[in-house]
Amino acid sequence: MQTSDPGPTQGPEESGSADPYRTGTRAPGTEVTGTDGTEDGTGDGTAARETAADETGAAAEEVAELARRRLAAESGDTEAMSVLGAMLLRRGDLDGAEPHLRAATAAGDRAAANNLGVLLQQRGYPEEAAGWWRIAAVAGSAPAAHALGRHHRERGDEPAAEYWLRQSAEQGHVLGAYALADLLEHRADTDAERWMRVAAERGHREAAYRLARAVDRRSAPDQAAEGAAPSAAAEQWYRQAAARGHRRAALHLGAILEKRGELKEAGRWYLTSAKDGEARAACALGFLLRDAGDTESAAVWWLRAAQDGDGNAANALGALHAERGETQTAERWYRAAMNAGDVNGAYNLALLCAEQGRTPQAEQWYRSAAYAGHREAANALAVLLLQGGDTAGAEPWFSKAAEAGSVDAAFNLGILYAGRGLERDALRWYEQAAAAGHSEAALQVGMARLRAGDERAAERHLRCAAGGGSAEGAYRL
Repeated sequence: MQTSDPGPTQGPEESGSADPYRTGTRAPGTEVTGTDGTEDGTGDGTAARETAADETGAAAEEVAELARRRLAAESGDTEAMSVLGAMLLRRGDLDGAEPHLRAATAAGDRAAANNLGVLLQQRGYPEEAAGWWRIAAVAGSAPAAHALGRHHRERGDEPAAEYWLRQSAEQGHVLGAYALADLLEHRADTDAERWMRVAAERGHREAAYRLARAVDRRSAPDQAAEGAAPSAAAEQWYRQAAARGHRRAALHLGAILEKRGELKEAGRWYLTSAKDGEARAACALGFLLRDAGDTESAAVWWLRAAQDGDGNAANALGALHAERGETQTAERWYRAAMNAGDVNGAYNLALLCAEQGRTPQAEQWYRSAAYAGHREAANALAVLLLQGGDTAGAEPWFSKAAEAGSVDAAFNLGILYAGRGLERDALRWYEQAAAAGHSEAALQVGMARLRAGDERAAERHLRCAAGGGSAEGAYRL
């Protein structure tokens, strides 16, 4: 009977590898950006920008600008009141901002009305804030329409939310376009992607990321069928989002580039993402470094990722320490991987226990991984049960593993059926394993074909066996 080598390289669904203690896959997620919705208030009062925007100029220049605006506001300049209120609001000085914003609002400044809504929202008066946003939105403020739309959505009033978000989006407000797309996507409205694209084209990084994910999902069946890389459109949007600091977009972009063999650029994007706190990027960077021969640097990044809860990285650290003979440390990291939800951790811990002769513990962890869907663990559990004389218990696990695609389990089922004299059933499983490149299974199929007098088919399978290193296959040829 055969068991596979430890830890598949693409998670529990991939067959065993010749590289001991190899580890699982890397997969990304989402993040959400936002704004507090303040409006600039300069000029005709229609320009909008995010409070979180980077400050320009030196602190001294800002202080001077505040002083100039304050003097103008004290002389009754409405625009100066509005701008001064916005500046103080961005600095977090709500008490200083409120009187200026109220004075400008009383004079009819719509930007001040929007920003007064922002201030009241921050103070914990959402209904009063919505009243001022409505006044500003009716006057044509796109940021206020966006804020009012979000206010209604948070309260479950989707028709009102859609109305105001659409008003904002149609005025060219990027956050309004993104929020509208998010609302429509939640309702499975086909118009969602159009607005997501509008927001992405105007520089919204989360919109670009989500658009890339949507394109990826749509093209996934073709990719699976043809083994193709993600589409150029998806890559374009990942690249745009990553360039704007979206760490998970950088992770996806790195994965695309790695798959294409552009390892240097992939490493740069993984590094960017990892430095921004994406644990899976740190893990992926570790694999790149390991494959380049820099195991020590790989371990540094795996450690960083594992400490952030990445089970794949913890499993990789376990494998590294196991290869060095540091079994106690390896076991600790395998357990950490299990606790983080990585099924390879249970499988590799079982392998470690089996090597140490701790058969009951090995069975426990094989069983745990097998129940979680790890096909090589199911095969290994069946082998363990068979070695203990439990043929009835072993067979269903062999079947489960083989049906999930385990080549070794298919071969083992062939041996099991052959031992019972069920040659036809044995041949079916040998053929399945042989078709996947199992040289010993190819030998068995070749021998069966010889016995049946089909020399041409026998030769073909014996050549496969010999090519896979089977001495008997070469002899039979």
